Amino acid sequence: MSELRLNKIIAEAGITSRRGADELIIDGRVSVDGFIVRELGAKYDPELVKVMVDGETITRSLTKNYVLLHKPKGVLSTMFDPEGRPSLSDFIDLRTERLFHVGRLDKDSEGLILLTNDGDLTFRATHPSFGLEKTYIIEFDGKLPVGVDKVLLKGIELEDGMGRVLTFKQLSPQWIEVSIHEGRYHIIRRLMEAVDVRVLRLIRTKFGPISLGDTLEGRWRDLNNGELISLQKALNL
Repeated sequence: MSELRLNKIIAEAGITSRRGADELIIDGRVSVDGFIVRELGAKYDPELVKVMVDGETITRSLTKNYVLLHKPKGVLSTMFDPEGRPSLSDFIDLRTERLFHVGRLDKDSEGLILLTNDGDLTFRATHPSFGLEKTYIIEFDGKLPVGVDKVLLKGIELEDGMGRVLTFKQLSPQWIEVSIHEGRYHIIRRLMEAVDVRVLRLIRTKFGPISLGDTLEGRWRDLNNGELISLQKALNL
């Protein structure tokens, strides 16, 4: 087999994009046959060398897989938890390929999360510059404050900068739907707290053009071709 750039070998393992792999190399987190490599342009035959990231051997996957999982509440957005707490891998144990989560949902949130071994898609889907819109429905306690929609749409100054929702819709007396393109830590929960809305449930229903649909809690399904094409188009892939 011909030689490939090291960042491409890493990306084809689904860990990150080629750009993200460059950062891993610069940080000294990549070794080839036991030696740390920091040269970005280094090339190797992936069939002849052992590549490790953070001390773990990687395996290239030329077949890309894209899985939608309905994450239940109480599950960590990680593929493995050293403390044995419920994680995403508990729900896809029938899958033989190695998958990685695209972004996160906090432990107490539910809904759509993507799993894939496509590093380039993961990088773009989680990068702020692509502004992928995410939609959530929120069950709340009590009554909505008057004018809360206008406040959230205009924006609120949080401790780490301005935050706002892109859309706001009241679905019923106790449910609202909002969309946002940011991925900052607990951004929706912090926005709701700032306007005195007490969140009971937070469920992500859309990730860009992909919808949760009728996928049951704790279940997964592969994206269909139409969904994948729409997502790739949204990310300019």
